Amino acid sequence: MAGNDLRLNRRAMIMGAAALPLAASTTGAFAAAEMMGMATTRFNRFKHGAFEVTALLAGTRTVENPNGIFGLNASEEDFAAASAAAMIPTDRAQFFFTPTVVNTGAELVLFDTGTDHAGIVAALAAAGYSPDQVDVVVLTHMHGDHIGGMTDDSGAPTFPNARYVTGAVEFDAWDMSGNEAFEAKVRPFAERMAFLDDGGSPASGITAIEAFGHTPGHMAFMIESEGKGLLLGADFANHYVWSLAHPDWEVRFDQDKEKAAETRRRLLGMLASDKLPFIGYHMPWPAVGFVEARGEGFHYVPASYQHMLG
Repeated sequence: MAGNDLRLNRRAMIMGAAALPLAASTTGAFAAAEMMGMATTRFNRFKHGAFEVTALLAGTRTVENPNGIFGLNASEEDFAAASAAAMIPTDRAQFFFTPTVVNTGAELVLFDTGTDHAGIVAALAAAGYSPDQVDVVVLTHMHGDHIGGMTDDSGAPTFPNARYVTGAVEFDAWDMSGNEAFEAKVRPFAERMAFLDDGGSPASGITAIEAFGHTPGHMAFMIESEGKGLLLGADFANHYVWSLAHPDWEVRFDQDKEKAAETRRRLLGMLASDKLPFIGYHMPWPAVGFVEARGEGFHYVPASYQHMLG
């Protein structure tokens, strides 16, 4: 009888201990974890031959009514069908702003400067760089979201030690435009700026490629090291679905819409044929991917671990 009492008492103790966490939680002793909000990384770095390439997330925002920007010559039904096939909404889109740093081993080259001073400085800092380390600033074109970080709010240069490079056709097109952003952010650097054309090189291993249409002198850049190629595409294609699956769809921000469509087809065809990776300034973060031909258009294939393998 004493043995039975001992077993019963031991069982009661175990059951009582097991119930303690439940009892404690009902009294509020353990608070729920705080909601932290949406977050993402600010940089993505990978090796490219002997170079290091770092994509920087200088900003992101939600944009309403994307059909008012993309597919201006498409029907609402076709736009909705393309969006549904990609499982994205038609009423909102997320925009990304992705300057890129290329470390050639000899120079630190920054392509575009984001929408504002604070954004590019914060993204550089997250990646371990300071603005005074930038040797070369390359402007692919002169839209505000690419030149906004050239100066701080006082007009002081963000990159005090850099030399500046841009396309000759692009600069000439904006030179007489009277555009306020150009006058504030680019004009002050005119005397320190070098100009190039198709095939020109802002730094060793980097070659300019004419990609006109989005703006009059818009440039893309091929990054080549140890036999590996990577296209810095800037804004030749501005959405991973609406620009790639339907390269002939008109985009509101393309100044010459017919020329921009020709450029999209040419560069997307090259990327698909040569199986080259590219960084698109507005592609989904972290902005690195590949292109495959699909039907009458193309399909975006986000990079996975390819660049981690060296």
